[in-house]
Amino acid sequence: MDEQRLRPMVDALKWNRKGLKSASGAALVVLLAACSNAPPPTPPAPLVSAGYPLERNVVDWDDYVGRFEAIQDVEVRPRVSGQVVRIAFRDGLRVRKGQFLFEIDPRPYAAALAHARADAARAAATLANARAEFARAAALVRSGFVSREQYDQKKAAEGAALAELDAARAAVRQRSLDLEFTVVRSPIAGQVSDKRVSLGDNVMAGQTLLTRVVMTDPIWFSFDGAESFYLKYSRLAESGQRRSSRYAPNPVQIQLADEPDYRWRGRMVFVDNAIDSGSGTIRAHAIVANPNGFLVPGLFGRARLLGSGAYHALLIPDEAIVTDQTRRLVYVTGRDGKVATRNVETGPLVEGLRVVKSGLQPRDRVVLDGLARLQPGTKVRVKLVQVRPRARDDAPDSLQIQAPQAAAAMEQ
Repeated sequence: MDEQRLRPMVDALKWNRKGLKSASGAALVVLLAACSNAPPPTPPAPLVSAGYPLERNVVDWDDYVGRFEAIQDVEVRPRVSGQVVRIAFRDGLRVRKGQFLFEIDPRPYAAALAHARADAARAAATLANARAEFARAAALVRSGFVSREQYDQKKAAEGAALAELDAARAAVRQRSLDLEFTVVRSPIAGQVSDKRVSLGDNVMAGQTLLTRVVMTDPIWFSFDGAESFYLKYSRLAESGQRRSSRYAPNPVQIQLADEPDYRWRGRMVFVDNAIDSGSGTIRAHAIVANPNGFLVPGLFGRARLLGSGAYHALLIPDEAIVTDQTRRLVYVTGRDGKVATRNVETGPLVEGLRVVKSGLQPRDRVVLDGLARLQPGTKVRVKLVQVRPRARDDAPDSLQIQAPQAAAAMEQ
């Protein structure tokens, strides 16, 4: 073939090769553009820990604020007047009942006792003479040597002498008591205050304060309860769920200002008979053992009183509960791996866990962590864990019931 006939064929071949290259490049551009518009890969579902709640029969505690009071608080005052000649105790220490505290000068009272005894002896002699004269008059009145009038006079004289003797003997007893009262003794066992008088001071019977003694073992914890609590307890007593503290020694636990827990144990012994119309509260107190005298009157404390009968409840960690304004809710996981919410009614802490009174079922798997990432319907991966008690159970009636296998509680 000549050159003129071959040139169109060569040009066509070159064009086809260029077109092929251009088409491949365009396809590559389209493919890259399509890849750049594709959605990113779906991230994995968040991993959360979940567990079954513990089941318990629990009781509620009601909280109160109060102070300790001495069961007996005695102001020691003299029963006779005189000068203080002896002080026989150290300030602030414990004293026994009947322990010698003060002595008032006994000499005037010893002299008065001696005088009273002499008067009694004189009255006894007068009575003996009156009886002898009456006996003679009684013998002579029958023979007519003594008139009936004289007989009656002798009889009256004998009666007067007997009365004088009785009065003199009473005076002796009174003077003996006065002499005994010159020694002032502690009327109760307890903690004595400081002495309010000094040696040589003159004190007045029934007026001068010598010192003060308070009983500290046992001791009262006194508090005021709101009218609403009183009504609740009355309703529970009527239904037989909880006995009234007026008749039953319901348990009380007390925490001091510097203590982390309720270490002091007591029992109710008194509920007043009326509600104060001004404050709407009713007085009550519990009795607490205090063998070492650590608790003193006036000491502040927080108390919790048995506040309900036993009821069934579920226990979960506090951090698993979300507060939404006035609502409290928890997240639970379903079989499809999605979370849902449950509105719950909560109660006190038991064994370090929060009581859930209603809104939750024993077989609900409660989400325990990662709550900030969750919304209803969120799909999650679940790591099943066991909910365990976090503190010793110190409730008066918290008994273990059958719990789901995955959340078996520790034996108490």
